[in-house]
Amino acid sequence: MSFIITLLAAVFVFSAVIAIHEFGHFAVAKLCGVQVNEFSIGMGPVLLKKMHHGTQYSLRALPVGGFVALEGEESPESQQAEGEERSDLEERPLSQRSGAASSPDGGALNGEELSQPTGKPLNEAPVWQRALIMAAGACMNFLLGFVVMAILLAAQNEPITSRVIYAVEDGALCGQTGLEAGDKVLAVNGRRCFVANDMLYELMRTEDYSASFTVLRDGKKVELPRVQFDTWQDEDGETHMSLGFTVYGIKKTPVNVIKEAWNSVLYYGRIIFTSLMDLLRGRESINDLSGPVGIVTAIGQAASYGWQDLLELLALITVNVGIFNLLPFPALDGGKVVFLLIEGVTGHAVPEKIQSGLTLAAFALLFALMIFATYNDIVRLVTGAI
Repeated sequence: MSFIITLLAAVFVFSAVIAIHEFGHFAVAKLCGVQVNEFSIGMGPVLLKKMHHGTQYSLRALPVGGFVALEGEESPESQQAEGEERSDLEERPLSQRSGAASSPDGGALNGEELSQPTGKPLNEAPVWQRALIMAAGACMNFLLGFVVMAILLAAQNEPITSRVIYAVEDGALCGQTGLEAGDKVLAVNGRRCFVANDMLYELMRTEDYSASFTVLRDGKKVELPRVQFDTWQDEDGETHMSLGFTVYGIKKTPVNVIKEAWNSVLYYGRIIFTSLMDLLRGRESINDLSGPVGIVTAIGQAASYGWQDLLELLALITVNVGIFNLLPFPALDGGKVVFLLIEGVTGHAVPEKIQSGLTLAAFALLFALMIFATYNDIVRLVTGAI
C-alpha cells in the first residue's frame, strides 16, 4: 500500500510541476501569437487528442509531465510532433491530405474540420517575445509555489509565525548576548529574513552556535554582531542548538496569508540558491546531491505524513524547478534567454552550430550528473541512509 501511495504522490507532484511549467510556455506563446503545434499532458504514446484553433491537445500514456511543441522551435518535442504529423499524414487517404502539413493531426479529427495554423513560427517572433516565452515556464513554477503556500497557510489552525521576539527565556545565552523581547529580526548573518524559517535556516548553517543579527528595536535598526546560543547534547552525543526565545503569532487575514505565501516562495528560492552556491564553493559535498530516486523517496515520506507535508514539498520542488530552469546554462530555459539577450544586444543570433554544440554538451553534463545523483540515491537507499 505504501508503494502505491508513493507512486501516486510522485506522479501527482511531477505532473503538477512539469505540466504547469509547460503551460507557462504555452500560454505566453499563444499571447504572443506564436503557433503552438501541440500541448501535451503526459509523455509517450498518444491516448487522446483533439485539434482546436490550430493546436493539438494531447493526453499521453506516461502520466509524468508534458510538453509544448512550438512551430519553428528546434526541440525534441517539436521534432516529435512534426514526425507524428508526417506519419499521420502518410496514413490518410490522398483526399484528406490537402493542407495537412500545417497541422499535427493532418485533417479532420473527432468530427472537426481541419484547423489551420493560427500563429507565426517561434523564430519569426521578436526577441523580447521569445525571451518571455522561454522564461514563462519558470514563472509559472513560482506562481504554483505561491498558490500552494497560500492554501497551506489558509488551511492551518495555527497563526502565522512572525519574526518578532515575544520572550527570551530566563538565563538564555541569546538574551545575555543581545536579543531582547520586542526585537523584530530583519537579518541573520547579513541575510535578510522574509519569514521565520529564514532565521532557523541561517542558524542551522552556523558552525560555532553564534550569529550576527540585525533587529528593529524601538523603531531603530540595531546591529548585534555576536549573538550566542545555548547548546545541549542528545543520547548519541550529538550537539544541538537551543534557541532560547519565542516569537509572536500573526493574525491569519487574507492579506497576511498572501504576504506570507509570497515570502515563503522567496524563502524557498533563497535556500535553493544558497545550497547551490554552497555546493560550488565546496561547503556542501556533491555526494549530497539527490536524483529522481531520492526525490521520489522524499515524496513518499511526505505523503505518509499527510497532505500538508506533501503540498509543502510540492512547493519546494516547483520553486526548485523554476530556479534551476532560469540558470544561464545552455540546455535550460535560462541558457536560451542568454542566447536571446546576445541576439537582442548585437542584432545577430548566436550561430545555430554553436548553440547546438553547447546545448548538446550541457545535456550530456546534466545527464551524467543525474546518473551520479541517482547512484548516490541508490547507495543511500540500500544502506538505509534515506
